[in-house]
Order: sequence, then C-alpha cells, then structure tokens
Amino acid sequence: MRIKTLLGAAALATAALTAGCATYYRVTDPGTGRAYYTEKVERKNGTIMFKDAKTGAEVTMTSSVVLEVSKDEYEKGMK
Repeated sequence: MRIKTLLGAAALATAALTAGCATYYRVTDPGTGRAYYTEKVERKNGTIMFKDAKTGAEVTMTSSVVLEVSKDEYEKGMK
C-alpha cells in the first residue's frame, strides 16, 4: 500500500512540473493519410476529438494515429 501511495505522489509531482509545458500532437487519418496538428486530444468511447490548430475546425475521428511530436515538427506542420 505504501508503494502505491509513493508512486501516486510521484505521478502527481511529475504532472505538476510538466503542466506548464505544451504538448503537441500529430493526428493522422489512416484512410486518407491527412495529418492534423493540435495541442490537445480528448478520447471518449473509442473516438478522439480535437481542434485542428491550422484551420480551427473541431474534428472527431473513430480511426486515427496519434503521435506526440516536438514543437519544431508541430510548427513545420502548421505551414
């Protein structure tokens, strides 16, 4: 029980330290190959939802490939 408490505390501390850092994602539609870039991906019942950073469109997909990318790759994808 004590180990679970320590691991939980460590996870919370890590989350708190990284909360200020932005996370960037490339979401690819495997059917079309189209890539989208976003800073936030929500998952619900096997579906992902996000706001396309390039167009501002709200996108919902049931089949996708989500990868965390660097800020540089994110910015290149926005061009």
